[in-house]
Amino acid sequence: MPGTSQEHIGRRVRVARIAAGLTHSELAGLVGRSTHWVEDIEAGRLGLDRYSLICAIADVCDVDGVWLLGQPYRLSREGGAAAHSYFPALRTVLRRAGLVLSGHPDLAPTSPLASVDHMRAQAVNVNRARQRASLSEAASVLPGLLEELNTALLMHDQGFERTASLELMVDAARNARQTLNQLGYPDLAWTAAEVAASAATELDDPIAKAAVAWDRCGAMLHHGSARETEAIALAALRNLEPWVSNGDESALALQGALTLRHAVACARSGRGGEAWEHSKRALEIADRLPAGFADLRLQTVFGRATVQVHAAEIGVEVEDPGKGLSFVKEVNVATVPSRERLTHYRIDQARALRQMGRTAASVVSLREAAAQAPLYVYAHPMARALVEDLARVGVPTQAAALSGLVRNMALVA
Repeated sequence: MPGTSQEHIGRRVRVARIAAGLTHSELAGLVGRSTHWVEDIEAGRLGLDRYSLICAIADVCDVDGVWLLGQPYRLSREGGAAAHSYFPALRTVLRRAGLVLSGHPDLAPTSPLASVDHMRAQAVNVNRARQRASLSEAASVLPGLLEELNTALLMHDQGFERTASLELMVDAARNARQTLNQLGYPDLAWTAAEVAASAATELDDPIAKAAVAWDRCGAMLHHGSARETEAIALAALRNLEPWVSNGDESALALQGALTLRHAVACARSGRGGEAWEHSKRALEIADRLPAGFADLRLQTVFGRATVQVHAAEIGVEVEDPGKGLSFVKEVNVATVPSRERLTHYRIDQARALRQMGRTAASVVSLREAAAQAPLYVYAHPMARALVEDLARVGVPTQAAALSGLVRNMALVA
């Protein structure tokens, strides 16, 4: 089983290093670490708990970062098995969606024609489920909704209903991308992002195109492709500028969200100074929006609280956790209207606390996150790496909580 102690990430690092023809010291030099560090990683005495290091090793050894992480993790608890059971259906409907949107001839509908109102209601349900970090619920609704949209696009003539169906296809495919990334299927998540991009291209809507670019960045970050993430974000920001200049609120929110993607990509590339500058720019954008703003309609949840969510991750990646946790002044992340974003923050808060030597507080943060969104936490690569690390060093005051996390993540055989 991927993720078990028998198949820890260090074993895959060793395979990748040998396949690349590198010695311990050569790999160490290429990623800026010591020979002993590489040896400890491969032996399982240390964990890889930062995307920047994982991406660096994957790049040097010319392997896929997702393979190094061992995703997907086959979890039976908290709906994990149910969520993964929808993967074949999602693969099928997304493949069909690509054919439908390309105008491939002789395709036949495979589901009854649903009303736009029905599909819109289903799209709302999916988005709400994902924002609640309920991955199983989102995964259960998406195949049916996407197939209804395939049928709608096959059977509708040009006009309002086709436009509405394309808008819903963008929204549903973007939700599929995010759900699949969290479940550990980045290749299929990229397919979902491309389906959304095809629908947005036909719509020729600059806001939809920018939203899809944000998803493409997310897919690239999950693949460990920081350079491509930066290229996508910068191109989208340039294209969005006329609408930002006109004061369009949605465009402004997307500008902020794309700037945060750029910041994270810089952090994962080891460029901390640039990452903080882009984070500062994102905060300035957030301050131009109404108080308490959070972009739920376009799924980014961008606002002041979301800048803090990303700052916590950036702080961990550039080894400045204190700055990350205190980057945005006078903001309460707990008020963000998305359990998914809040869970993301609590995971990175736990990682930051571990870097600061506060192991007990780190376990508490993870435990609180898992209580609200268990499958999201149990399937998160960095949360799993953190739990393995904490289990190695031991946290006597939080032994029971830590044991529960180890068991629920299936980190033991």
